[in-house]
Amino acid sequence: MKLSQQVKPISYLKAHAPEIVRSLAENREPVVLTVHGEARAVLQDVSVYEETQETIALLKVLALTNKQVEAGKVDRASEAFKRIRQRVSRS
Repeated sequence: MKLSQQVKPISYLKAHAPEIVRSLAENREPVVLTVHGEARAVLQDVSVYEETQETIALLKVLALTNKQVEAGKVDRASEAFKRIRQRVSRS
């Protein structure tokens, strides 16, 4: 994806909004909007946005897990599964 090919002035959005929205869904590539020649906003398809947010959430979980492992905050798998079984049996 070449972002430079997806740069449009805000006036283009105003004149071609339906076309841009269709393009976002079809191409799954973001559009950078400029105001007075400066990049000010990025438009992207909602499904692409949701995928990005899910990826970020997973990366945060991985980073937190790595920090916990480095800090020695780990349990044996058998102990973890034992606690899980106890919680499930209480439900």
